[in-house]
Amino acid sequence: MTLFSKLLEKKWIFIAFAVGGFLLSMPTPEGLSPRGMRTLALLVVVFIFFVTEPIPLPGVALFIAISEVLLGLAKPSVVAQSFMSDSVFFIMGSLMIATALVKQNLDKRIALAIVGITGPRADRIILGLVIVSGLLASFIGEHTVAAMMMPVGVALIKYTHADWRKIRNLSVAILLSIAYGAMIAGAGTPSGGARNAIMLAYWQEMFDLRISYFEWITFAYPMLLVSAPIIAFVLYRTFKPEVTDLSPAVAALKEKVAKSGKMSQKEWLTIIIFLFTVLMWMTISDTIGLGITALIGALLFLTMGIVKWEDLNNNVNWGTILIYGGAISLGIMMKRTGVAEWLSHSFLTWLEPTGIRSGLPLLAVMSFITILMAMVMSSGATVGILGPITLNIASLSGTSVIAAGFITVISSSFCFLTAVASPACNIIYGSGYLKKSDFLKAGWKLIILSFIVIQLISVGYWRLLGH
Repeated sequence: MTLFSKLLEKKWIFIAFAVGGFLLSMPTPEGLSPRGMRTLALLVVVFIFFVTEPIPLPGVALFIAISEVLLGLAKPSVVAQSFMSDSVFFIMGSLMIATALVKQNLDKRIALAIVGITGPRADRIILGLVIVSGLLASFIGEHTVAAMMMPVGVALIKYTHADWRKIRNLSVAILLSIAYGAMIAGAGTPSGGARNAIMLAYWQEMFDLRISYFEWITFAYPMLLVSAPIIAFVLYRTFKPEVTDLSPAVAALKEKVAKSGKMSQKEWLTIIIFLFTVLMWMTISDTIGLGITALIGALLFLTMGIVKWEDLNNNVNWGTILIYGGAISLGIMMKRTGVAEWLSHSFLTWLEPTGIRSGLPLLAVMSFITILMAMVMSSGATVGILGPITLNIASLSGTSVIAAGFITVISSSFCFLTAVASPACNIIYGSGYLKKSDFLKAGWKLIILSFIVIQLISVGYWRLLGH
C-alpha cells in the first residue's frame, strides 16, 4: 500500500480536523462561551469519527480524553474522574457476567426450553425466539444474546432441512427473530446495554436524578412486551416459511440434549449467581450503585470458579468500556461548558415555526432524530451525543426529562434497517445465512410500527406514571 493510498484511507481524519479547525476559527456564537465553542468543535469531530470510523472506536475514546485536556476543557484529574463512574463500572461488570453465562454453553438447553413451550409450529417458534432473545438481552446485552442464541437458530434450521437454501424464508425469519428480539429489548433494563448506563449517568450528573433498576423496568419493559408479537408477525408475513411444522427439528434437538445429560452443578450455580445478581440490582443497587452490584456478581462468578480471569481477559471487550467512558465524559463536558444548553436553545428556536414547543410532539421529534442517528452510528454513541441535548431540550421546554431520556434510549434500539447498525444484527448477519436486503424487507415496516408504539406508550402509559 502506497503512502498516498494510506492517507486516502484516513481521509476522514483530515476532514474531521478541518471541520473542527474551521469551527474554532469562527466567532463564538452569542450565548456560548469560548470554552463551550471548543467543546462544540470536539463534539463535531467526535461525531464524524463515530460515523466514519477512520480509527478504531476505542481510539476515539482516547482522543476524547486527550482533547478535553489539551483544549482546556478540564484538568487531567477531572477528565480521568469523568471516565470512571458507577455507570462505567456497571458496563464492565455486565460484560463480565455475560462472559460467564456464555461460557456455560446453554444454547441447546435454551432451544429445547423454547420449543417445549411453543411446540413445533413455525409461527410460535419465531415468537418464542423473539421473546426469549428479548428477555435475555434485557439483562445481559444484545451482542451477548445474539452470540448465544445464533447457534440455537442455526440448529433449528439444520435439523429442519439438510439444505437451508430450500427453506431460506424460514431460515431468515428464525435468525432475524433472534437479532430483532435482542435489539429491541436492550433498553428493557439498565443492564441491557451501555446506552442505558450512559443515560443513567446523564440523569445523575445533569439533574441529580437516580433511576432505580425496578423503576427503569417499569418505564421501558412495556416496549418489549408490545413489540415482541409485532416483530414475530411482521417476520412471519414478510418471510413466509416453506415449512410450518418443525417436528423433525424438535425431535433431533431433544435427542441432542438428552445425550449431553442433565444440567451440571456448574450450570445450576451459574443460573443461581445470575438470578442473585438481578435480585441485588432490583433491591440494593439504590444504596450501593448498579456498578458495584454488577462487580459483586462478576466477583462471585470468579470466586466460585465459573470463569477464570483468563476467560474475562480474553472475552470481555475492554475497548467497549473505554468507548462508553469516553462518551459519558464528553456528555459531562457538554453540560459543564454550556454546549448542551446552547444546542437545546438553538433547536427549540428552530422548531418554533412548526408550533412544536413541548410535550408529546417534542418527544416524537426527539424519537425521530434518534432513529435517524442510530442508523449511521451505534446506539451507545447516539445516546452519548444526543442524551445531553434531548435532556436539556426537555428541561427548557417543561417536558419530563425522564420521558425524554427513555424515548432517546428506546428509539436508539430501532436499528432494523441495516446489518451493521446494531451488534445483534451484525453478529447474525455474520452467520452467512442472510442478505443485506433481508434487513430492508422487514426493517422499514418495523421502524414505522416501533415509532408508532413508542408514541402511544408515551401518550398513555407514561402519563399514567406521571411523566
